Amino acid sequence: MAPAMSAGAFLHALKAEGLTVVEVGNWRDHHRNSKGPWGPVHGVMIHHTVTKGSARTVEICRKGYAGLPGPLCHGVITKDGRVHLVGYGRANHAGLGDDDVLRAVIAEQGLPADNEANTDGNRHFYGFECENLGDGKDPWPAVQLEAIERAAAAVCRYHGWDERSVIGHMEWQPGKVDPRGFTMSSMRGRIGDRLGSKASAAPAPAPLPAPRRPVVDLSRLVAAARTNPRQSGQPVTYAGVRTVEAALVDQGLLAKRYSDGHYGTTTIAAYSAWQRHLGYRGTDADGIPGKASLVKLGQRHGFDVKD
Repeated sequence: MAPAMSAGAFLHALKAEGLTVVEVGNWRDHHRNSKGPWGPVHGVMIHHTVTKGSARTVEICRKGYAGLPGPLCHGVITKDGRVHLVGYGRANHAGLGDDDVLRAVIAEQGLPADNEANTDGNRHFYGFECENLGDGKDPWPAVQLEAIERAAAAVCRYHGWDERSVIGHMEWQPGKVDPRGFTMSSMRGRIGDRLGSKASAAPAPAPLPAPRRPVVDLSRLVAAARTNPRQSGQPVTYAGVRTVEAALVDQGLLAKRYSDGHYGTTTIAAYSAWQRHLGYRGTDADGIPGKASLVKLGQRHGFDVKD
């Protein structure tokens, strides 16, 4: 049983994780505690807002709208990576969800399918709303994805939880699709890396045979990367390019419309951003894959690498 941290401890935890935090109005005392209990807390829930424009998004999440009073979360993560604190305590963000999912979160085990709405999630989850239209086309900037990672890790670090305590709304309540545009599996991988836990999900009962992981041939990928398809009549390409492009899309570094199987200038720029995310600079971040950076991308997005 974990009591919720104080508002001050919540603020301190976010800042200690390296986040830029904006305190909005009387956020510490803005809550729905009169409508039901707040705590014990068991996890963190991630949402997308289906809104456009940071100022409007923060205002809606703070005040709510007809039929659903605010606050609609504890923190709003805008596209610039800032976390806007709009309320603290019970918030209208999770709604009713599956008690089997809650038990798995508490046990830090793999999640079952959510097929019931019988448990009060507003009581048990910290909530972060993330500015995005949720149409699968609106991009997720790298700085925003990193802020989601850091915010969730900050809460987990305080409570001693691992990344399996972080779920998406879509994993809690039947019919929900948020967050859309990245996978919660990849986000939990990022959070696990940050926490240093690298916990592996518990196997589901009677598991199906695991699908074969794609294998990306590094030498063929480099050949494709060094060939400009707009200037060459026969660009070097193969299925591994699409695998890498899909990972870059999932990472929030490449727009889906550019995931066309040709390692062109846009893909080079996206891979360069991935290299910089890993700490590479100068010619080491030229967008041409090296084995170390490609292996790390594969670890997060489910493919293997061969030389």
